[in-house]
Amino acid sequence: QLQLVESGGGLVQPGGSLRLSCVASGFTLDYYVIGWFRQAPGKEREGVSCISRSGGSTNYADSVKGRFTISRDNAKNTVYLQMNSLKPEDTAVYYCAAGRNVFSVQRMCVTPPLPYIDYWGQGTQVTVSS
Repeated sequence: QLQLVESGGGLVQPGGSLRLSCVASGFTLDYYVIGWFRQAPGKEREGVSCISRSGGSTNYADSVKGRFTISRDNAKNTVYLQMNSLKPEDTAVYYCAAGRNVFSVQRMCVTPPLPYIDYWGQGTQVTVSS
């Protein structure tokens, strides 16, 4: 079965950290630009951070620059999102997505998401609250 599976979400206090993981099964991530998106209740899904196939190029939403770091380990077929200095406004369901016919991290990270993204994960809840 071809799928992306996210993990690592949870409840954290403001200022805390979480690391999200996105593992692909049934296909290799090497050929895909990968993005992390999030969706809060009543809001549209927005691009948070995206990474190129090689990992050499990344893109971040202004709201998370300097706090979040995206990385990938193609040998493990996994992409990560390290989230530090979390704020209540980071509360959302976080999704990873894979795009094969996407050729820039900026394009991958647009809001709303591109209609031709190939795979989406099921999402993992991140709640930042004291």
